[in-house]
Amino acid sequence: MAVVIKTPLEIEGMRVAGRLASEVLDYIAPHVRPGVSTDTLDRLCHAYMVEVQQSIPAPLNYAPPGYSPFPKSICTSVNHQVCHGIPGERVLRNGDIVNIDITVIKDGFHGDTSRMFLVGDCGIAAKRLCEITHRCMWEGIRKVRPGATLGDIGAAIQRLAESSGYSVVREFCGHGIGRRFHEEPQILHYGKPGTGLSLASGMIFTVEPMINAGRREIRELADGWTIVTKDHSLSAQWEHTVLVTDAGFEVLTLSAGSPAIPDPPDASFADLLATNVAAAPARVAAPLAAVPVGLARQVGSTNPRRH
Repeated sequence: MAVVIKTPLEIEGMRVAGRLASEVLDYIAPHVRPGVSTDTLDRLCHAYMVEVQQSIPAPLNYAPPGYSPFPKSICTSVNHQVCHGIPGERVLRNGDIVNIDITVIKDGFHGDTSRMFLVGDCGIAAKRLCEITHRCMWEGIRKVRPGATLGDIGAAIQRLAESSGYSVVREFCGHGIGRRFHEEPQILHYGKPGTGLSLASGMIFTVEPMINAGRREIRELADGWTIVTKDHSLSAQWEHTVLVTDAGFEVLTLSAGSPAIPDPPDASFADLLATNVAAAPARVAAPLAAVPVGLARQVGSTNPRRH
């Protein structure tokens, strides 16, 4: 399948879908607390999407080849769960970390984003993993511009994660997105600079690294969806949907409650960000709320699986 370059009209549709997906996370943030079940979070998000936004929860009954239909409207991955956690009776406890992954469909376009949430009082190790993973995502996003390569994105993420003492999950990756949930290209979260597909204006894809506190190896649970770390170490993920623009990039999944963008490492990115802010002030992240992350997706046994 070829990479789809979006038209201006399609980009506008993706902006709407992306903002709505992020607003679901804004809505659910105050409900993420000790004592709430992941099924309750799912029911609240479903009602908000369907009744308030009049959008469609893309994960519900989603059934890629070889998989049973996903039974819920969001993914909730707690502690050592890497991705695709199915909401259920599990009750969140003080000190947990949870990834909430949202994908909405609005007027035929998909918006896909996720955040990490700290439940109650979390330990230093859990907080650091969530913070570094957030920075890893943004380090990858900062590499997005016409002429850059997919390897540039993956290398930036891998460099920060591994230099921080963490590992990068390799079996899952980001993906192109638009009228279809999962399109080309695959966005690996590791790699070498200057390798892979060159980026072009009009591409839209997700950047959604999954970072483990321990080893990178994972396994799938018996439900056929939930992925966990083999060594039971904590895992974190953040996700944004990103548009390649003529000037660099635009993050489509920002809203009033989006966590603050980490400080830029150099002046060149600050200049790029200032340009994007001036062009689209309504789509810039607001101050950090509760610390929130992802949803992933599998497409084969040997290739990385799209989220």
